[in-house]
Amino acid sequence: MIKPRLLKLSGEALGSADGIFDYAEVDRVCTELVDGARHQPVAVVIGGGNILRGATSKGRSADPTRGDYMGMLATLINALALAEGIERAGGHSLVVGPHALPNVCIGYDRARVLAALANGVIVVFGGGTGHPFFTTDTTAALRAAEIGAAELLKGSKVDGIYTSDPKKDPTAQRFERLTFDQAIEGRFAVMDTAAFALCRDQHIFIRVFDMTKPGQIAAALGPNPPGTLVGEATRQGHAS
Repeated sequence: MIKPRLLKLSGEALGSADGIFDYAEVDRVCTELVDGARHQPVAVVIGGGNILRGATSKGRSADPTRGDYMGMLATLINALALAEGIERAGGHSLVVGPHALPNVCIGYDRARVLAALANGVIVVFGGGTGHPFFTTDTTAALRAAEIGAAELLKGSKVDGIYTSDPKKDPTAQRFERLTFDQAIEGRFAVMDTAAFALCRDQHIFIRVFDMTKPGQIAAALGPNPPGTLVGEATRQGHAS
């Protein structure tokens, strides 16, 4: 089997100004996922920022972990929305969480996930790791390692990693390539350190790209992907 690609997609990018979902954007994302999955196995980890960020609830509860659990549930809502959109676009999906929830998701089972990927099913991971204190970036790195992904594609609101925030600094320069150590030491706030470190240790390339522009998710899954590549060795295109 061709090595799968795992996309980490922002939940915030699925939201609208006046509601949880921008359904036109959900359909656009899912259509591009289905297009990409025709050429290779594709898995997705989705965030929950359009509904709730666990961090925003911290300090409001006697239990410091409760906000994280609320955030994990938000990602499952988004996973179901993606699964619905994938099926509307003509694809097949499987929602997978750290634990089974009847009529919502199956519990993580590596053999079952790999079999689904081999059969062209887009696997949508929701629910985070199932444990507090871990971000969905770390979840994406963990799942990428578990399924043997060649590359983790991090969908962002910017088209790569910059020397500083390009929205605030007009002189910011975009990197074409970085090593993992450069990305970690630079503190570019694109992914958390644990995710970078796990991908470095498991030799999984990371590509940061803009998921908000039409066509960019499909392009990221194609032969000439956009964005900034992070890895110990640099190369064009995808690993196989």
